[in-house]
Amino acid sequence: MRRALIIVDMLNDFVRPGAPLFVPGALEIIPAIQAELARARAAGELVVYVCDAHDPDDKEFARFPPHAVAGSPGAQIVEELAPRPGEVVLSKRRLDPFFDTELDQVLTREEVEEATVVGVCTHICVMETVAGLSSRDIPARVPRAAVADFDPDQAQAALQRMRRVFGAQII
Repeated sequence: MRRALIIVDMLNDFVRPGAPLFVPGALEIIPAIQAELARARAAGELVVYVCDAHDPDDKEFARFPPHAVAGSPGAQIVEELAPRPGEVVLSKRRLDPFFDTELDQVLTREEVEEATVVGVCTHICVMETVAGLSSRDIPARVPRAAVADFDPDQAQAALQRMRRVFGAQII
């Protein structure tokens, strides 16, 4: 069975203190994500990074402070989780990583049958990723120690929704 590890928005603008959308706890999940990366790489799993990359005048900035502007240091993957050659890095402009990206095509081409999802924010882009996987009949696994959010109540509700509605395994 082909598996994938999908790393969501582990970018400087979410992870570094003082960044526009700093997520408390994002630094603390890096070791858990590193462990998932080591496991996935050792098993020969597909590794995919989905990363916010906005235009400077993106409409999303009406709801959130400007962040992860394409090409800026804030839009870069944190160095602790740097991709290796051959790993897939996809830019996204919306919360849903399947919208207007090649994620669906990559997972289909690689015949992925199961995915582990890690990163930030639990109740936003992580949940959108799990929902998209569910719509494509790809079971998801979400390690609690490898996701973080700025709103603990929303994060807990999202984990429950991912389990109950989208059938994700929350571990």
